[in-house]
Amino acid sequence: MRKILIPTDFSENALNAIKYGLELFKYEHCEIYILHTYADEVYNTKGLLARTEFDVLKQQVLRNSEEELEKLKQEILSFSPNPNHELITCSEFETLVDAVNDLADKENIDVIVMGTRGRTNDKKLSFGSNTLSVVKYVKCPVLAIPNSFRKRTPTKILFPTDYLLPYKRREIKLLSTLAASFVASITFLHVYKFEQLSYRQLDNKAFLESCIENNITECITVTGEDLTSTINNYIKANDIDMLVMVNARHSYLESILYNSTIEKIGLKLELPFLILQNLQRY
Repeated sequence: MRKILIPTDFSENALNAIKYGLELFKYEHCEIYILHTYADEVYNTKGLLARTEFDVLKQQVLRNSEEELEKLKQEILSFSPNPNHELITCSEFETLVDAVNDLADKENIDVIVMGTRGRTNDKKLSFGSNTLSVVKYVKCPVLAIPNSFRKRTPTKILFPTDYLLPYKRREIKLLSTLAASFVASITFLHVYKFEQLSYRQLDNKAFLESCIENNITECITVTGEDLTSTINNYIKANDIDMLVMVNARHSYLESILYNSTIEKIGLKLELPFLILQNLQRY
């Protein structure tokens, strides 16, 4: 049984991510956890409250959260009455990252699905602060969905890799199953400075190929040093509708996430972005 966690702030961006996630896993038996956290809403209340007033406010926000989650659950059932899916709502008095991390560990979550931006919807940013924090600090694959993306199922998946990073079998199986559900092709894009692969790269490549041997795949090799422009150009030229990358220590993706240079480096995130994790969190 697949276990999926979808955080929500009840925004249109969050609802779009829910719709995409439910469609993506519509053929699988899933437990789907819809999570709302409300600690920030309580703590950010203007003015210093007495403890009794604070407790009353906390209970009121909890009731509001639970009511909104129930409304959302009924809305989900109206547009996706899937007998394969069990919806579980969770309202937690925690920060988003702490709640997501706790639930991911407790329930052994397979993937977190969320919008690239939340309620604030700053269109200048590819990732909002909440999504970026979850990607950086939660040890679980994250599928981030841009609000502008409306296509519901993938047909062409791009996986840029230098084959230097080891892969987790469970996470590659997630990708393999997802692609197989829609007969989607997976393209492995290797941008290299040196033509010959090292033994490490050959071993990692062989392991990756063994995990996706039943999928439609192709391996593309391109010479060059500018990985970002190569990824952007390939996405545009080949009508790619999902990007997959691995986040690990000293990886290209980590350098973007930890230096907050997603916007500066020019990586265009206008399509679903599946981030596989191979990095010990703090």
